[in-house]
Amino acid sequence: MGQIEQALERALRTRPIPSSIESRLRFLLTTHDGSTQKVAAVLGVSQRTVQRWVTKKSGARRPPGPVQVRTIEEAVLARWQPRIRARRRAQAENEGFVFHTRARFGFAAPAGSSDDPRVRWITQDLPGEVARELFAARDAGAGEQQQTVILARALGHAYSREWGHRAHGLHIVFNEVEFADLAIG
Repeated sequence: MGQIEQALERALRTRPIPSSIESRLRFLLTTHDGSTQKVAAVLGVSQRTVQRWVTKKSGARRPPGPVQVRTIEEAVLARWQPRIRARRRAQAENEGFVFHTRARFGFAAPAGSSDDPRVRWITQDLPGEVARELFAARDAGAGEQQQTVILARALGHAYSREWGHRAHGLHIVFNEVEFADLAIG
């Protein structure tokens, strides 16, 4: 998961997901009515494996491996705060969001000019259309590169071109994202 994808996920949550494997498994059990069989079906393991992970007996307990830990995290993320996620997404798509980033940004200009792409801190209000485009791309399975292109176009239009009032025809460079965060509402 890239920086932009992580920023989208953080923006949609109001609380962090449970941090320990035990608490994540408890959450999955709670969302599936305490059924280890349903949790096992979601995680793609046997019911007995889930029972070994959640047992209170110290000798019988077996921790999940790295692949299973990632699968558990993905299952929790998919089920964490669904109504809040939907509400925050709708708010971002209607009202826009603030995008904070540290990345290589500038114009494709001759070397040494003040507009030459360099690592910059950027904080920019972006409209709801950009949020709709980002979420649609993410839902379609777009990777970090495609999301970066969407943000580059939006940042170039808002930050450099002042919403189409100047700097027409300049090519924006936006890459090497070191940090990304979105603030909704």
